[in-house]
Amino acid sequence: MQTFPPIPLNEWRDTKETIHRFAQVVGKIRLAASTRRNHWWNIPFHLTGRGITTRPTGQVGSTAIFTIDFDFVDHQLVVTTLEGRTVAFPLLGQSVASFHHLTLEALTTLGVDVDIALPHPFDLPDAARPFAEDVEHAAYDPAWANRYWQVLNQVGSILEEFAADFSGKASPVHHFWHTFDIAHTRFSDKHVDQPPQVDPVTREAYSREVISFGFWFGDADFSEPAFYSYTAPEPPHLTDEPLTPAQAEWLPRATSHLAVLRYDDARTQADPKAAVLAFYESAYLAGARRADWDIDALASPHGITDPCLTAAQQ
Repeated sequence: MQTFPPIPLNEWRDTKETIHRFAQVVGKIRLAASTRRNHWWNIPFHLTGRGITTRPTGQVGSTAIFTIDFDFVDHQLVVTTLEGRTVAFPLLGQSVASFHHLTLEALTTLGVDVDIALPHPFDLPDAARPFAEDVEHAAYDPAWANRYWQVLNQVGSILEEFAADFSGKASPVHHFWHTFDIAHTRFSDKHVDQPPQVDPVTREAYSREVISFGFWFGDADFSEPAFYSYTAPEPPHLTDEPLTPAQAEWLPRATSHLAVLRYDDARTQADPKAAVLAFYESAYLAGARRADWDIDALASPHGITDPCLTAAQQ
């Protein structure tokens, strides 16, 4: 399979907008039925060999333990309980409204009782419209849905490799249904005093100093797929630090900056994977130097922190 196959936003925008809202329906179910974790680590999707998953969800003793999987090979949603009972339905031909209805119906059939507190999109242009009323978003091209999953897996594998070189507190590699990106975040564990007026989602996500790395498929503000990194809070003179490869750049974002390597620029490199790893590393060193992280102490080359094993490799 081609490394980084083409995925221009304009060619699958309608499918992306539909899948994004499907993901938010399921993501809000996960939010309602899972144990809260620091920095919202409980709510993102994780990758599977056929799509994305909520992972096992539900509280022992209060509701059935269940998993919801998007299958982007056979193009269906699959809901499975711990007892092995399954309900599935096709993704093709669904509006957001019918998807919402069928998902809740599947849970009811399996004896799962979940109440979505705010059953409408989060931070999307149609945030005021309930999922149950959205018959506008109904495009689903199986070829593009499968391509989306392929790209997620390729980027996810690179982020996993990059994550191995850091021994400090770090997030899993996970796929957020909020911004529809796949990300991995490193933490210095320095507390950040957020202003009281900051919304609770942001307050929890950025309660510690972070350097984050990821990939998104493009949106209304940046209309092409790209790899990215940012440091929050942003230290002074961050953008004076160099980025690799040469096509990477610092772009202004509100009151801060984003390190960006466009997907199509990465695709044209002699070794696309190496280019993306070099980009993430350059963005990490930029943020870590300017924020005064102990880079050597936080390193785990090739995923190893044992000094005996490290010495044996040399």
